[in-house]
Amino acid sequence: MSNQLRIAGASLNQTPLDWAGNTSRILDAIRTAREQNADIVCFQELGITGYGCEDLHLHPWLSERAWVELEKIVPHTKDIVVCIGLPVHFSDKTWNGACVIHDTKILGITLKQNLALDGVHYEPRWFEAWTPNEVTHIHRNGKDISVGDLVYDIKGVRFGFEICEDAWRKVRPAEILCQRGVDLIINPSASHFALGKSQSREALVVESSVKFNCAYVYVNVLGNEAGRMIYDGDIIFAHKGRMLGVHRRLSFHPFRVQTCTIEFEDSSKSQVLPKTDITDRSDEFAQAVSLALFDYLRKSKVKGFVLSLSGGADSSCCAVLVSEMVRRASAEIGWDSFCSQLGLEPVKDVKQAVGKLLTTAYQGTENSSTQTLEAARELAASIGAGFHQWKIDDEVKSYIAKAENAIGRKLEWETDDVAMQNIQARARSPIIWLLANIKQSILLTTSNRSEGDVGYATMDGDTSGSLAPIAGIDKPFIMSWLRWAEQHLGYTGLQYVNNLQPTAELRPQARAQTDEKDLMPYPVLVDIEKLAFLYRKPPVEVYKLLSEKYDPVLLKGYVKKFFGLWAANQWKRERLAPSFHLDDLNVDPRSWLRFPILSAGFKHELEELG
Repeated sequence: MSNQLRIAGASLNQTPLDWAGNTSRILDAIRTAREQNADIVCFQELGITGYGCEDLHLHPWLSERAWVELEKIVPHTKDIVVCIGLPVHFSDKTWNGACVIHDTKILGITLKQNLALDGVHYEPRWFEAWTPNEVTHIHRNGKDISVGDLVYDIKGVRFGFEICEDAWRKVRPAEILCQRGVDLIINPSASHFALGKSQSREALVVESSVKFNCAYVYVNVLGNEAGRMIYDGDIIFAHKGRMLGVHRRLSFHPFRVQTCTIEFEDSSKSQVLPKTDITDRSDEFAQAVSLALFDYLRKSKVKGFVLSLSGGADSSCCAVLVSEMVRRASAEIGWDSFCSQLGLEPVKDVKQAVGKLLTTAYQGTENSSTQTLEAARELAASIGAGFHQWKIDDEVKSYIAKAENAIGRKLEWETDDVAMQNIQARARSPIIWLLANIKQSILLTTSNRSEGDVGYATMDGDTSGSLAPIAGIDKPFIMSWLRWAEQHLGYTGLQYVNNLQPTAELRPQARAQTDEKDLMPYPVLVDIEKLAFLYRKPPVEVYKLLSEKYDPVLLKGYVKKFFGLWAANQWKRERLAPSFHLDDLNVDPRSWLRFPILSAGFKHELEELG
């Protein structure tokens, strides 16, 4: 066996169906790995097509086109081993494969044995699971190619694969690979981002290298590949219990390559890479959403964002995240690349770039306060966003007058509270959409997850938009993050926002409306949500588990209110704009949590509470 191998992990920011771009990035990464004197370069799961092709994976032509692209890559593998993922279709079925190429020859394709079916993953819908220990052959271009459960050899180093989910099961392909005496296990993955999740990956890699007495290399997808999921581009190396290195996560570059020399005969001599930046939860959130917004903007090929800036926490959070996207992306990739990728005329200043990319509007009514107007105006000025303000009272009065004429009576707050609130929110929608159309921009909607849980949003009002960047995170986190951003990121314009109590400002000010009065304390809501839908507890158990933390009498009402509103408002969650997955829980029915639109609304379960 060779004493050492120089191994490169290559993480790519791919796009489904971008055949020319995807292959170009693969070839660029191979060249970079070769320049770094790598013996082997390992790419992510389904690197040729992109992981997020969704139901296109059911179409055999997708696998056939992936093979066409694979054949373009093969000639570029002289004197280097390339491991690249693609779907493989044969016998009227499709498998998820990792192809190994060396010196312009395909050595084989390992097929994934365990398919992810939790959270955002629906792999059994698209792929077949391969059977351990089985090998077959497919015929391509006059050659027989081995596919299945394979072991490879490069310079006397034996290696095999666990493909993403394979490593997270109790019975793992690594068990058999270990029995076969492999020295190296490679894990190409498409593991979605969640706050703090990278630490569990690092632990998995190190523990696996101990358990299977080998070197273990993990490579993840990078960026907002297809719209909803963010990938952090993890590249992790470990050898027999030693963490050798973790590459910088959540990069704005189109691909990243990290190379590490591993000494197989003496693990103590394996190369230890310099430490990368370790961020806290707030900074990780800012980096992840910034990357997601950057990729969404450049891949959708529009000119910027439009935002109805109310002066409240949610819209202010969206505005600051756009500013952070500009600041972080330009700092990492440089202004020339930043402007080129977004189709901007050259700029060299964050506020100037924000001014070109973000247009905001404060849409007031007679129920709006001077405090929220000031908060919106000052924040927009502080980050450089375009800012407009106007009143929508004429539109609201016109709609109300038409309804009153139709039903033959006056609308009153005592009898028509919800309708009177909602018409204000809906009256804002047409003009902000008009502004977004004029600007050829993405309209951001400001829904957060806590309010999505209980339907505390006006459909076709404040939910209007084509992207909901914070719908995957809870309200307490948003409020905490805004205070952190003011203190640690220098957004002094947030001082006005952070001094306000959250309110929709849809009732007359004399009625003293606040979000928590309408709903319940946000920390209670978040605790109920987590127990109900992350840990899947029924109402009675939720109540019992929280009754020592909160007043039992008030808690019973909160639990009943939460479950009742949850069931009644599934139709709203079905219609929310696409959002980013950001932590361990997601209530988006199109990517995580499906619930019937029509149900008995937990009637029996809530009766058990008494």
